Amino acid sequence: MIFPAKIKEFIKDKNYSQDDVGMSNSQVLIFDDMVLKIEKRTEWKESFDFYKTQNVVNMMNWSQDFVIVPKVLCFEQSDEFDFLLMSKINGKMACDSDFLENSDLLLELLAKTLKQMWSVDVKNCPRVNSLENKLALAEYFVNHNLVDVEDAEPSTFGPDGSENPKELLKWLKENQPKNFEPVLSHGDFCLPNVFFEGENLSGLIDLGDFGVADKYQDIALCYRSLKHNFNGSFGGKIYEDFNADLLFDKLGLEPDWEKIRYYTLLDELF
Repeated sequence: MIFPAKIKEFIKDKNYSQDDVGMSNSQVLIFDDMVLKIEKRTEWKESFDFYKTQNVVNMMNWSQDFVIVPKVLCFEQSDEFDFLLMSKINGKMACDSDFLENSDLLLELLAKTLKQMWSVDVKNCPRVNSLENKLALAEYFVNHNLVDVEDAEPSTFGPDGSENPKELLKWLKENQPKNFEPVLSHGDFCLPNVFFEGENLSGLIDLGDFGVADKYQDIALCYRSLKHNFNGSFGGKIYEDFNADLLFDKLGLEPDWEKIRYYTLLDELF
């Protein structure tokens, strides 16, 4: 890998490790105080303006006063790759055993983080990920055979779900939620993307979908992530006494199960 000159100035001969936790297709190098995300430029990202790395950078810079996200140290591009060098978020992932074994605290911290994001005035937010935009990208993925059906929930495709991604996309288009509740949304609010130190948020990572979206985008994926982390799907350990529905008590809202199902299914196409 040939690094741009400005990136080289920052990393020099510093030691690093490579991230193997996230679901991202990017290469992520972790230094003591920095993180370098190297992403190959793809046709679909060039076709959908929202997903261009430059717009992710713009969003990260805009949000610095509202929520804890990495600071952009350097952003460079080559003919094939985007290089985003960021400050490193300290603390522990929300899926760390310290939090999984103290589920009441974990739910309290997750709810507090979501409420903090929802309190942000998004009137001038530079990135809006509308449902129309998401469905357009989902259609691109379906038409170009980019949907990984093997990574989907067991009930999404097959006898208990849709026959294939094309059929699921048709259902999603025909059953769009009638109300759009715009809030500042992480976009992939899963436990490995949220970091805490003690009883405080230390930061959010993996911000490719960060921007304005429907409130239930984050609720749905947080709920699913909680279930997976506590039922042994990730990590192997089963926490039998955990009830993910308690998240809604901490949020102080009645769950809209139709929207939760909708946004969970929509995520299966990415």
